[in-house]
Amino acid sequence: MRVLGFGDNVVDRFVDRGIEYPGGNSVNVAVYAHRLGLDAAYLGVFGDDDLGDFLRASIAAQGVAIDRCVVRPGESGVSTLRVDDGDRIFVGFNGGGVTTREPIVLDDALLRYAASFDLVHSSVYSAAESELPKLAGLDTLVSYDLSSEDEFRAPAYLDRICPHADLVLLSCSHLDEAATRALLADAVRRGAGLALATRGEEGAIAHDGRVTLAAPAQRVAEPGLMVDTMGCGDAFLAGFVVHLLRAGWRAGDSPGPDAIAGALRAGARSAHDQCLVEGAFGHGRPAVASMWSSGDREK
Repeated sequence: MRVLGFGDNVVDRFVDRGIEYPGGNSVNVAVYAHRLGLDAAYLGVFGDDDLGDFLRASIAAQGVAIDRCVVRPGESGVSTLRVDDGDRIFVGFNGGGVTTREPIVLDDALLRYAASFDLVHSSVYSAAESELPKLAGLDTLVSYDLSSEDEFRAPAYLDRICPHADLVLLSCSHLDEAATRALLADAVRRGAGLALATRGEEGAIAHDGRVTLAAPAQRVAEPGLMVDTMGCGDAFLAGFVVHLLRAGWRAGDSPGPDAIAGALRAGARSAHDQCLVEGAFGHGRPAVASMWSSGDREK
């Protein structure tokens, strides 16, 4: 089984630690799927700066293939943040740099490549919306992270994404359960095959238009072991989809309730383990203090 992360990569720069780490939603899902035993690759654009070199080397070191990626002249994406009581607080973002300014357009060769994977994952930070209909035309599953911002819950945006996604993930820790369930139902009505909501310490909920299933979070037993929540939602998604793939989920099929319930538990385990990891997947290096706010803008 094979998973492809398609879209964003970014450097996560922690101003409180003075350390920067490789990351990005699409990258993280590929890395975590590989850690869970699947073959994984990443497809996206890297900047030709030092940060781009850092990202490429870090991702490849995780065993994720990057041979179809493109390097373009321009700056890499940088997200600036800090950690308060274990929770990540975003301070600024440069928009993703050349990765989102000049994203990959899937030609016939790249579509054949994408078709060799069981699942292709992308996100709202990837500037890949125009490519989703192409991916949906393949015999592969498509998952998409809708994040937490209101702009990505607008009907026009959901109508652009949901008809082309077998699974959408929504971060809903800021919503109550009723609002979360309503949002999941709306995503499925608009075309998503399955909608998944992560709610932090409140667990997760999945809805496929027929059944709605919930599962508790797996909390870190000793608070002192908690590093930060960077990548926890991505890790949940990776654990969720890996379980479904191993349970026989394929394009054109709908996973049954037992498979979804098992996937929710697997996602919770994966998210728990990620809370013990520094950054998205390690590979931290010192960040030059003068660079901490360079290229950033207020979120």
